Amino acid sequence: MSDSLGDGAGDPTDEQIRLYGRWSTGGAGLSIIGEVQVDPRYPERPGNLVLGPRSDRTRLARLVQAGSRDGAHIWPQLGHAGGLAYPPLSHPAGPSALNSDGLSCNALSLTAIEALPERYAAAARLAQAVGFGGVEVHAGHGFLLSQFLSPLFNRRTDRYGGGIEARCQILVDIVRRVRRDVGPELAIAVRVNSSDHLEGGLTEDEAITVVELIGNEAVDLIDISGGSYVPGAVASTDRPSSGPYYLSFATRARTVTDTPLMLTGGIKTRGEASAAVGSGAVDVVGLARALALDPDLPARWLRPEGGDPEFPRFRSPPPGGVTAWYTMRLAALADHREAVFRSGPEDALADYESRDAARVAAWNEQF
Repeated sequence: MSDSLGDGAGDPTDEQIRLYGRWSTGGAGLSIIGEVQVDPRYPERPGNLVLGPRSDRTRLARLVQAGSRDGAHIWPQLGHAGGLAYPPLSHPAGPSALNSDGLSCNALSLTAIEALPERYAAAARLAQAVGFGGVEVHAGHGFLLSQFLSPLFNRRTDRYGGGIEARCQILVDIVRRVRRDVGPELAIAVRVNSSDHLEGGLTEDEAITVVELIGNEAVDLIDISGGSYVPGAVASTDRPSSGPYYLSFATRARTVTDTPLMLTGGIKTRGEASAAVGSGAVDVVGLARALALDPDLPARWLRPEGGDPEFPRFRSPPPGGVTAWYTMRLAALADHREAVFRSGPEDALADYESRDAARVAAWNEQF
C-alpha cells in the first residue's frame, strides 16, 4: 500500500512510524511499505519515502524498529513510477515515448535503463544498512517495471523490448544486481501482475513466463497481484468478483516455480485467506484494505472466535475517491482516531489531493 505518510522530502513521519507500529503489534507477519522510491525524479506521490543519499537514516531505523515489534517484519517496496510519475515533481519517462489516452511520457535512454540495476541495488543496500529484513521489487500496477513487461508501453527494439523474455530482462538484471550486492541474508520479493486489465497489455500467459523467469533467480517470494493505475485500466476493486482476485492465476503459477508465492487482492475474510493457503497454490496472503479497516485483524484471525472486517459501501464515488478514502483512513489509524473518521470519498479525495499539493515545494526543494 502507498500510505502517502512521508514528510514530503522522502523521510518517515511520526505518523507513519506509528502506523507500522500498530500493524506489527496487531499480528501482521510482514508489512510492506508501498512505493518507496529508488529515484526521486520519478515518484508516484510526494508522500513516498525515498531510499537514497539524502535519506534520514535515524528516522528510517525508527520505522524499522516500530514495524518489527512482536516478531513482525517490515520491508520497503522499491519502486519507480516511470511514465506514471507525479507530474508536479517529474518529467515522466517510461520504456517508450507515449502520448495517448491521458498518458504522456518520454522514453528513457539506454544509458538510463542500464543504470536502473544500480539504482535499485543502492536502495536495497541502504535498506539493509538501517535494519530492514528484506525488500520488494515492484514490477506491477503499471509503474516502470510493469511498463517494461507490457507490450502496450514497451515498444523498444533493443534488448529490453520485443518478446516477453526481452521485456523481462531489466527486471531480471535488477534482481541479480540486488542479490549480488546484499548477499544471501536480505530477503528479496518481487511483485508481478497477473494481468494489466488493459487491451493489448500483458497477457496471463506472458505473466506466467515472468513468474517462471523470476522464480529461476535468487528471490524469496513472488507477490502476485494485478491491475494498473494507467488511465483507462479497470481497477481490480471495480470488477465484479467474489473472493481473491488472482487465485486461479496463482494456481497456474505454482506449476512453474517452487518459489514461495504471495496472493494479494480481494481477500476480505478469514475463510478466504485460509482457503487460499489451504489450497496449496500460495504460501502467504496479502491484505490491504482489510488492514486499513482493522489493524489488529491478523491477531483476531488467530483467535478461535475470529471476526471479519465490515467493508463500507459507497454510492457513486468519484474516480479515485475510494482509494483516497482508504489512504486517509491510514492517516486516521496513525493518529488513533479511526473511531471518529467520518470522511466520505469526495471529502477524502479533496483532502488527499490538497495534502499532496502542499508537499510539492518541499519535495522540489529537497530533490
